[in-house]
Amino acid sequence: MKNIKYEIEFFTDWHTGSGLAAGADLDSTVVKDKNGLPFVPGKTIKGLLREAVETLCSANDNVNNAFGHFDDKTKHIKGTMFFTNAVLSEVERDIILKENLKAHLYSAISSTAIDDDGIAKDHSLRKIEVTVPCKLYGEILDVPDNIFDDLVNGLRFVKRLGVNRNRGLGRCKFSINNDKEVKS
Repeated sequence: MKNIKYEIEFFTDWHTGSGLAAGADLDSTVVKDKNGLPFVPGKTIKGLLREAVETLCSANDNVNNAFGHFDDKTKHIKGTMFFTNAVLSEVERDIILKENLKAHLYSAISSTAIDDDGIAKDHSLRKIEVTVPCKLYGEILDVPDNIFDDLVNGLRFVKRLGVNRNRGLGRCKFSINNDKEVKS
């Protein structure tokens, strides 16, 4: 078994939802850690990566054993791998907190539905919080040797992450950092 250290470099604003609203101001906020800093949950990475691996090499017993699966559609069999959350580097995190820069990590974007006449539909205005482009770091632990190369290829296959990927949000690149020491 091996571990994979990776970096996500975002090129556009991105949003991984917390499932919460911010009152009348925002319909959806970004998921944040206890310090109010953005991160991508490990389960989000796991889902994207599983989809990428299955697209590239189809599901097989190695994929099911590594990611987990349902046995006879009733009993969940846990996978062998563990996905950490992808977070800012320790250095960036410390500077942002020390200099009180959290507010500069986020902005809001608005959208509305347009009817056939080109007029905004009533009550369709939505605002979501997004995170500005940045780099996050994560790790996949206990990767079986027989799926390691497929996971590396899967990470490189993912080009968008989060909500509204088809509208330009969350454009990103995953890089493998096994040779670098990144404090995360």
